[in-house]
Parts: sequence; structure tokens; C-alpha cells
Amino acid sequence: MTPALLTVRDLTVDFGTGPAVRGIDLDLHRGETLGIVGESGSGKSVTALAVLGLLPGTARVEGSVRLDGRELLGLPARELAAIRGRRIAMVFQDPLSAFTPVYRIGDQIAEAVRIHQPLDRAAARRRAADLLDLVGIPAPGRALDSFPHEFSGGMRQRAMIAMAIANDPDIILADEPTTALDVTIQAQVLDVLRTARRETGAALVLVSHDLGVIAGSADRVAVMYAGRIAETAPVDDLFARPHHPYTLGLIGAVPRLDGRGGPLVPIPGRPPLPGGSGPGCPFAPRCPLAQDDCRTAEPPLTATTPGDGHLAACLRAAELAERRPAPAEVYPVPDLPAPRRPDLPRAERETVLGVTGLTKTFPRLKGAVLKRRIGEIHAVDGVDLDIRRGETLGLVGESGSGKSTTLYELLRLARPQGGRIELLGHDTAGLDRAAAHRLRARVQIVFQDPAAGLDPRMPIGDVIAEPLLAQRTPRAEIARRIPDLLRQVGLEPAHADRYPHQFSGGQRQRISIARALAVQPDLLVLDEPVSALDVSVQAGVLNLLRQLKAELGLAYLFVSHDLSVIRHLADRVSVMYLGRTVEAGAVDEVFERPRHPYTRALLSAVPLPDPAAERSRTKVLLAGDPPSPTVRHQGCRFRTRCPVYAALDTDRRTRCEQDDPTPTEAAPGLDHTAACHHPHTALRANP
Repeated sequence: MTPALLTVRDLTVDFGTGPAVRGIDLDLHRGETLGIVGESGSGKSVTALAVLGLLPGTARVEGSVRLDGRELLGLPARELAAIRGRRIAMVFQDPLSAFTPVYRIGDQIAEAVRIHQPLDRAAARRRAADLLDLVGIPAPGRALDSFPHEFSGGMRQRAMIAMAIANDPDIILADEPTTALDVTIQAQVLDVLRTARRETGAALVLVSHDLGVIAGSADRVAVMYAGRIAETAPVDDLFARPHHPYTLGLIGAVPRLDGRGGPLVPIPGRPPLPGGSGPGCPFAPRCPLAQDDCRTAEPPLTATTPGDGHLAACLRAAELAERRPAPAEVYPVPDLPAPRRPDLPRAERETVLGVTGLTKTFPRLKGAVLKRRIGEIHAVDGVDLDIRRGETLGLVGESGSGKSTTLYELLRLARPQGGRIELLGHDTAGLDRAAAHRLRARVQIVFQDPAAGLDPRMPIGDVIAEPLLAQRTPRAEIARRIPDLLRQVGLEPAHADRYPHQFSGGQRQRISIARALAVQPDLLVLDEPVSALDVSVQAGVLNLLRQLKAELGLAYLFVSHDLSVIRHLADRVSVMYLGRTVEAGAVDEVFERPRHPYTRALLSAVPLPDPAAERSRTKVLLAGDPPSPTVRHQGCRFRTRCPVYAALDTDRRTRCEQDDPTPTEAAPGLDHTAACHHPHTALRANP
């Protein structure tokens, strides 16, 4: 094997509270993609930043980082600056904070070029335009003069990649480059990274918490836990036969787009704090296979079979390699109650929420002191929703599609600007103040960020009691119900006097769910409730939601950008694009036979945690970003990005350009509608 391009040996990083990284060994070869995965706090990003010397001065970094044999740790700042951007480049998680907001994109990329290459301003600007064109930014000549805030999130990340490859680096470090992006934009960015790697021949270190992204992009994977590598192997081997219980748990906790299994496999407990793991294996307190030897000495990272490149820091690695158990055979899987079977056909069941033709616009204002109206933002422009008793409806779509605005219109319990909202048999347009107050208890919301949704000054017992007090519930009844609610969501009643900051992220989300359940609602609105959680914690919350639905007969309106989560939890799905419902129906029917090209693109962009399956799939990459909601578009609003429209002849294109498609049924009696003029073409093109 050729010598490694980058060699990391015994890398340790300590911020003064305990080591965040504890003895990392890594080798990276030319043209290779190394994926680094693990839960939050495992040391992934710290490792990447330590390689480039980008950690704060308070960090104590020891060990060795060699680039082509040259030691980087301890290198003078001037010499290290000559390497950054030229030999090793970085793609940060948040491009908005990585770009300087007061300088134009073109000037910043040109500056990165001129620092390392003897080019004049004009030549550097031409190079910047070529780079923007390479990463797929339209009209790159004009884009050079844009400021970072004028780009969308996906365009900013592509511009960041353009800056990273400006000097044809040997190594690209990408730290969670797709975390905050929609699935369609994520697919574009991953494609751009592949293009950048191909054009420059660079090696890529891809840090991600998404196992699907790693499965489809990496050649080799390192799984980190508590500041160390727990397992490393070629990507196919690691997913097919993990040798460490932690890796097995991560794989079992991921909801999959290609199947609706039973309960997910949550990893119990939480990762240790830096320096707090104690003697023995740091994963032992959470490991169902732990034995006495695991708690006395930390196992080294060794190969089960010499020479195969598969290393694991586990005393039972050989047993796992030979037995190849499924995650549910190792981890205790919760025994969830079977879903309630509806007594009546869906059409005869009570409607919990019915929305027809919902519209909402916001004024566009100009002027700092004397504001004047210059137009409208069509945030919601024709949404239809239908939720029956005991049913989960998943609401999906890209950022800016109008999902959150739709939720807020529903929760206002007032006359909508346009359309009709019927909640539990009541038309919200005719509700007086008293009726709206009574109805409000029957619909509750769980927010995306549990830390922001809970008052940090109140014990969680008081937080849960708050909605009951608003409904004038007697205090004796409140005191009786709070322990029951905490048990119901899997928390200890004795912890009712603790404050939100004393709980983990998953536990805080369980507190939010308990608060919402306090008033015994009929409809629970969940706004991205698991998007901020690690996959191992997410599994526990999703299992809890399935359990509560089965036990209480709740109806859910579940908003998520993760279609794998929707496939796992929802009965029906509604897909939104640019403020409008474009497809809706039973989740199995829509996911297996999408009739709208936008739905097909969303599904094809969701990565699978299976390297072989992910590599064999056909990807549908949408061009650009959604059109502006400030313009009322004639005809089909998706046509500017639609691959079906691009393949049509002139006569059939005319219909898409002039006529706004209305939702039509796939077949009489089939719960599946799509707003597309050519649904059969989209269906035939489905991979």
C-alpha cells in the first residue's frame, strides 16, 4: 500500500475539563474518503479542527499529525497558514458564519486564490467564477458580486466548497457539511463534494452524524465514542458485520426509508462527559454485552482478523464478528403495544382536522422609518389536510415550503385568511373567544427545540403543571397527575423538582411531550420533534410516540424533513412545495409509487444506511432552489426544476406553463392524489 498522505498518531485534545479526544490514530490515503461518525460530544469535529490547528488557544493538543511526513502540530503560525487552504482545506458546518458577511462572495474566493497563487485580481476573479460554475451555482459571473446573506443555505455551502478547492488541495476536511440542509440540497452538496474530489484528486474526510450519508460517500469509516475510535473498517464491511456493540446500536437506531419495521433500537443512557468515563471501556455502562473484564481496563483498538483492516476496541468483537447478530438480538427492544385497529373504514371515521384551500400571505415592506407595502409573500397558497381519529399524518417539504406557517395558522384557532379549517368538528372561522379557549386544550404542540420550549427557571413539575393551571384544574388533581405523566413518557417522578438544564436533549423532549399530554389532547402537533437529537436518542423518542398513539388513540400531525422518520411513524403523508399540497395519500402508496416528480426527487435524495443499496439507487438531483414565494406563478410552480417537464415536447410543456394542476386521484377509492399534469410519466420514471 502507498504511504499515507495524512498520518495521525495518539492525538489528544484537552480543554481543561478532561480530554475531548483521547489517543486517535488515523491514516488517510490519496483519493480516499474517510467517514467519521458518532454521537454529539464524541470528538468528531474536534479531531478535524485539531488537524488544521483551528482549535482555540485554551486547548492542549498533543500527539502527532503528519502531512506527507511533515509534522503539523507545533508548526509556527505562518508556516501553518501556508498549508491551510493550499494543502488542506476545510468545509465548515455553517457557511453563513464561515463567510465574512460584509465582503462579496467573489472577493472572498479570489482572496483565497491570491494568498496561495501569484495571480492578479482579474485572473483570481476569473478563477472564482470558474469555481462557482464547477459547483453548480447559476450565472456565476453575477453571483461573484453577491453577499453571503443573498445566497440560500445550499448555495452558500456550494460556495464554501468552491473556496475549499480553489487551490487544488490534497485533503478536504468536511465537518457536517449537510447537517442543516434539506434532503434535496443535501444531495446536491454531496454531489458537488464528489465532483470536487474527482476534479482535484483530493482525499476527503467527511464528518457526519448521518449513517446514510456515510454509507453512500465513504470508502472507510471510523466510529468515535467518548473521544476515541471504537471501530474502523471499510464501509461495506462495517455496515454488514459491525464488531462493536456501539456501531451495532447506531445502525439499529436509524429509521429506514426502504422498510417499516417494528420498534427502533435505542441505545440506553448517554455518552460520558469528557474525562468522566472512569476505568474500563467507556461504553460499558450502556452496553448490553458488558462483562466484568470490560469495567477494569479499556480495550485497545485491534483487528479481529489480521490484515482485513477491520479494527474494534471491544473484548467481544470476535464473538460479534462470528455471530453477526441483528441489533434487536443484542439490545433490549421495547415491547410496544400493537396499534389500535380502527373499527370503521377511514372514510367513516371522525375527522380530527380538515383543511381545505388554506392560504396565507404576508406583506413585503420597504423603508427603514416610513415603511410602504411593495408586494406580498405567498407563504401558504393552497394546502389541503385530512386527519382522522387515531391517525398520523406526516407533513414534508423543503425549507420555505410553508409547513411552519401552516401549523401556526391551524393553532391560531381563528378565521384563516383564505380557505377553511375544521378542527374536531368546529369551523375555526366561527369560534368566539370562549369556544377557542375550550378547543385549545384539545390540540397541543411539541416544538423542535425542547430547550427553547421549556422555561429554564421552572422545575419540570411546574412546567408540566402550567397547561393544567391554564385550564383551571384543581391543584390536588395536578399533583396526582404529574407523576403519572412523567412515568408515561419514561421519566422518574422523583425528578419533578429538577430543572430543564439537568436533563439530556432526549429527556427534555420527553418533558415537552408530557406537558402537551397533560390536558389530554385529541391532536398532537409535532414540529420537527427529533431533528435536533442524536440518532440513538431519536429512536427512543420515536418509540415513545408510537407507544402513546397506541395507548391513547392520539392523532398526530408530524412535521419533518426526514422522510425515513415519516415512513417509520406516519399512516399518511402530505407533500408541500412552494406553499401548496402537491401529493397526499397513504404513506406506503406514496413512498412506493410517487406520482409527483417532486416527491420522487425527495425520496431519491434520502440516503440509506446500506452501502450496496445506496450505491445502486438512481438519484434525481433537482436544479437550483425553489422559486421565490413573492411571485404568483402561472401554471405548475414546480416546472422550473422538474425533470419530467424538461423531457416533454413543446405541446405538452404548454399545459404545464399555463395551467395550474389540481389534485387528482390515482384511481377511484385509492387514498392517493397528486397535483401533476403527467403523473404517469413521473411514476414510470420512479427508480
